[in-house]
Amino acid sequence: MLAALRSAREASGHSQAQLALKLGKPPSFVGKYELGERRLDVVELLVILKALDVSCDLFLDQLTPVLPAALR
Repeated sequence: MLAALRSAREASGHSQAQLALKLGKPPSFVGKYELGERRLDVVELLVILKALDVSCDLFLDQLTPVLPAALR
């Protein structure tokens, strides 16, 4: 999921600092979750996807193939 979030950010043309500004968070917020040093809750994920103008449904659909079989 972290790689997908980073790819979505990059595809949107945002730097970590630009996204953090849009979220009202320090740049370290984006860096830490992209590196896996910080976990995101569902609400944070939804806010990030909205800031990137990415559909939650589309984002989750793209993750399905890489989920463990028990979660599909």
